[in-house]
Amino acid sequence: MIKNVTPDVSSAMSALHEAAFTAADAAGVEPELLQLIKIRASQINGCSSSLARHTRAARAAGQSEQRLRDVRAWRNSKVLTRREQAALSLTEAITLVFAGQVPDSVYAEAARVFDETQLAALIWAATVINAHNRIAIATRLEGSGAPPVAAAG
Repeated sequence: MIKNVTPDVSSAMSALHEAAFTAADAAGVEPELLQLIKIRASQINGCSSSLARHTRAARAAGQSEQRLRDVRAWRNSKVLTRREQAALSLTEAITLVFAGQVPDSVYAEAARVFDETQLAALIWAATVINAHNRIAIATRLEGSGAPPVAAAG
């Protein structure tokens, strides 16, 4: 397992995770919103173990089934707030950054509904969950789902 081979890096990743989510809490970003971010990034990345874990945590925290279902189709949701939709849009742009930059319009909308400290915390939170998803998928962590098939060189 990767943690055993590179324990210093694994510890640093754990510290980054803790720091990112502590900063989000200190900035007043709702824990429920952070769960939605984790769920959306895990959906996009196809990391089923993370998706299951974060969905269970969101349910335990009181998220309704309707809200959890709407995460995938957040643009058309009638139950997710403008703030949640802005955070999910930013999360998608960060997760899919390989397709281009985070669009100015996405960043601007997030900056309208979050203060500077909250926005920074959201960027860190989305970045950290993406890193966790990628490690789980790359190392074939049980239940993480099959990684995309790379083209033969």
